[in-house]
Amino acid sequence: MPYGISAYLANKLLDHAFRNTTYTPPATVYARMHTGDPGAAGTSNGSSVTTRYACTWNAATSGSIAMSNTPEHTLGASETITGVSFWDASTSGNFLYSAQASVSKGGVSGDIIRISSNSIGFTPLAS
Repeated sequence: MPYGISAYLANKLLDHAFRNTTYTPPATVYARMHTGDPGAAGTSNGSSVTTRYACTWNAATSGSIAMSNTPEHTLGASETITGVSFWDASTSGNFLYSAQASVSKGGVSGDIIRISSNSIGFTPLAS
């Protein structure tokens, strides 16, 4: 599966916009690191550390929203982080979106990897 929006979130947003069905967004979105494509459920190829990190976001503009904080992930084993999944809860919850890392980062147990920037968007926009 390519990285991107989950079926869960796509359906919630479409129903909200086109069917007037209430969607209550999460108060906090959490990021989980992956060593490969997270897949359609967001659960494949997870890092050895299962912690999800709280993310904060700037206001959306031009169909895109950018993360405003810098979550830090401490590796629990020798591995390379190649992607991230976003969730509506710190444990369990619903998978929202996945993104491939612009640069894969590897290291050994104890090394810290930071998500220094991430943007999620619905593009292209009509013009």
